[in-house]
Amino acid sequence: MTLITYMRIVILVIKITNMGIALYVHIPFCVQKCRYCDFVSYNYSPDLAQAYLKALEQEMLFYASSELVSNKKINTVFIGGGTPTVLATVELERLLVILKTYFSWSKETEVTVEANPGTLCKQKLTVLKNAGVNRLSLGVQACQSNLLALLGRVHNYDQAVQAVEWARQAGFDNLNLDLIFAIPHQTIKEWQESLTLLADLQPEHLSCYDLQLEDNTPLSVAVEQGKLLACSEESALAMYQETIAFLTGKGYSHYEISNFSKPGYQSEHNLCYWHNKQYLGLGLAAHSYINSTRWANTGNLEQYITKVSKEFLPVDERHQLTTSEMMSETVFMGLRLINGLQLDDFSSRFNCRVTDVWSEQINKLMKQGLLAMTATHLKLTKKGLPLANVVFREFV
Repeated sequence: MTLITYMRIVILVIKITNMGIALYVHIPFCVQKCRYCDFVSYNYSPDLAQAYLKALEQEMLFYASSELVSNKKINTVFIGGGTPTVLATVELERLLVILKTYFSWSKETEVTVEANPGTLCKQKLTVLKNAGVNRLSLGVQACQSNLLALLGRVHNYDQAVQAVEWARQAGFDNLNLDLIFAIPHQTIKEWQESLTLLADLQPEHLSCYDLQLEDNTPLSVAVEQGKLLACSEESALAMYQETIAFLTGKGYSHYEISNFSKPGYQSEHNLCYWHNKQYLGLGLAAHSYINSTRWANTGNLEQYITKVSKEFLPVDERHQLTTSEMMSETVFMGLRLINGLQLDDFSSRFNCRVTDVWSEQINKLMKQGLLAMTATHLKLTKKGLPLANVVFREFV
């Protein structure tokens, strides 16, 4: 299907809704792939970056001129990867210029860029800030050299501290720091040390994720071959509980399973996902969800560039969700939030109550002490938080 034919169909379906959207832009390049990562990424090269940015600009033009986006408010912008800051300063500047050429947002719009501490410099940070980026997400992941090496990270802890200092000097007052726990051979003492060190840097937001050993990643293979010992479930749970106790004690609000923020600094972009709202994804392997339709771009870099250059959308998969699927996603995404699923929001969206659909499952989970219901929300209990995936399966 050509771009023009597809766009005519999309416009007829999509322009029904006037809701705003979140915008995600994927930069698929890294210095090297981390040993735990199964995301689509390629080693950075200037030639590939130039070709990719040209294709990305063409994809932006497709959507910006289609009325799919032109009549919609951009609620948030998130540039992720990969490692966006692996781009050269001039390439970063070009990316932000073309992005602002085809999409517009206000000064109050949350605009986030992911960054690896080992790929930052003062000049890049100044370019980001001057272009309107107002939130920086630094992938620190660990503070100990042995764990950073095990994860395959290209930075050390001192570089992370330096990146925070440079970001503050550049004027960033909204910083997120990412941390990973349940790393093979990681001790609870090391995790406590990481929490303490990063909290001392006074970030406005912390994301603390337990390591997922994804199939066929070097880290997963090493565990399967017995070269590394996976973290036990007991240790992972202890680390998670320590995270909640420590960070809430430091004044951070635990507002989502893995996320903590100072008052007023919740991630607006991620809240869009957790509230199951609309978003447009641009770039390699990017996903979109608008007006009950999900689609995903190809994850093959050569194919992405070729398709776009021939004026075809680089879409590989498309799925029109049923009402049942939308309800299911709204429930388990909403349950990721500590406050839980808003009952009135679900009722107004689907013209029925969540208990009309899943009464048996909810009653069972409440009896097991994994779910609780208030007058306004359905939410995970403290017991249910570390067993969230068990709960979510009941709604799929």
